[in-house]
Amino acid sequence: MKISARNVLKGKVKSITHGSVNSEIVVELPGGTEITSIITKNSAENLGLKEGHEVYAVIKATSVMLASD
Repeated sequence: MKISARNVLKGKVKSITHGSVNSEIVVELPGGTEITSIITKNSAENLGLKEGHEVYAVIKATSVMLASD
């Protein structure tokens, strides 16, 4: 797989919650950190995602916002 994004995190699908249009996918990274992605339900089905499935979380953004109290 070749991709231009520099932030590619390998993990395993921890949980999937399907809605009528979108699906929420929780990916557990090595060390236990979790990252959540919202993708279309159709994309989740096309990818054949299931709990325990190894996936790559690909992050490509032009900005990252930070907040502090």
